[in-house]
Amino acid sequence: MRKLRMIASDWAVMVVTALLIVAASLPHTVTSAETDSTDVNGRGSTSSWPNWMGKRHDGISHEAGWSTDWPEMGLKGIWEREIGIGFSSVSIANGRLFSMGHEDGKETVFCLDQGTGKTVWSHTYPSKLIDNLYEGGPGSTPTIDGDRVYSVGKEGQLICFRAADGKIIWQRDLQADLEVPLPEWGFNGSPFILDDQLILEAGRVVSFNKISGELNWQTEKHTAGYGSAVSFDHQNAGLIATLDSDALRLVKADDGAEIDAFPWKSPFRTNSTTPIVHEGTIFVSTGYQVGCGLFRLVDGKLELVYDSRKMRNHFNNSILYDGCLYGFDGNSNFGRVVNLTCMKHDTGEVMWTESGLGCGSLMIANGKLVILSDDGRLVIAKATSEGYDEVASASVLEGRCWTVPVLLDGCVYARNAAGKLVAVQLPK
Repeated sequence: MRKLRMIASDWAVMVVTALLIVAASLPHTVTSAETDSTDVNGRGSTSSWPNWMGKRHDGISHEAGWSTDWPEMGLKGIWEREIGIGFSSVSIANGRLFSMGHEDGKETVFCLDQGTGKTVWSHTYPSKLIDNLYEGGPGSTPTIDGDRVYSVGKEGQLICFRAADGKIIWQRDLQADLEVPLPEWGFNGSPFILDDQLILEAGRVVSFNKISGELNWQTEKHTAGYGSAVSFDHQNAGLIATLDSDALRLVKADDGAEIDAFPWKSPFRTNSTTPIVHEGTIFVSTGYQVGCGLFRLVDGKLELVYDSRKMRNHFNNSILYDGCLYGFDGNSNFGRVVNLTCMKHDTGEVMWTESGLGCGSLMIANGKLVILSDDGRLVIAKATSEGYDEVASASVLEGRCWTVPVLLDGCVYARNAAGKLVAVQLPK
């Protein structure tokens, strides 16, 4: 492992921003559903973005039919809501939108009508803000799976809800059940569903039965990471890849037995991204001058293909599209000098960089980058290695914006750290 470069004078600000991405015994309250909410079982849209990074866990949508010919006066706002402090992105299915926020010592899981932003149901419980040197609040995105939705709170409140009305089916306390401490920046990994398993990186890699909540297996303890798990097949075996704050870790999906762990430490124990698995390779990236690495699993061991300091994802994932990785290189405390970067996936060669977007976030839709700058500007650019080609731009939010936007059904859903969530219509 190469030697890491540290900038000690900046550690306080740098540490705090890395947790994005993005208790069973506590008292809980569920509010009544509003009568004008969309029917979860049929009246909503047939398209969906049901979990962190979408259906295929790759951050890519193939939705077409929207235009980049935007009016000069800006985009039309459909609705806006205040959902509380946090960095939880949105998941959407069957006309329902789910996200999370914090207000006055309490955390809330929201189910909103996708079309109107009105509350269908909500669930509130006591939780720490964990605002060490930044806004704090939940950083996990709810996961929709069939008629259920799963959420992870800042203190490890893992809850399975009935999506239709918010009834709690089961819940777990990650700190108590896994015998792990509260991570320095709270729990932020989003639930990953694999068949009947719910898998998390939470100071251990852990699998619960998604139906009953029973523990299937757990690994040994390690320093918690703040990203999510992914699965892949290798030589007819199902494997799970996670990036914690000690290592890139591979375990068997059926029993959690460790295959290998390649040391990958950040100076401040805050690795925050989700591994990208593609054609037998695994890509990871970290801030703090650590950078990225591409690996292959050979004879049961992770082998480094290359490493580079040209793609240092602080907390928001790169997206792999058409052979290139698109992501933000740099740390949020140097937000104005962070560069959007296009890099060849197989070699690490940088094709182009673009400044001026701050420490932003992105997804890809219909071959275009859908970017939210850290100051709330929604930008569309072509996803091409030939150069940065911006084709549309409009201001949609104010304040700090570090959470990945979601484009679905011709609308973009985006939030800021203070908790303003907006839905804006793209021209057809």
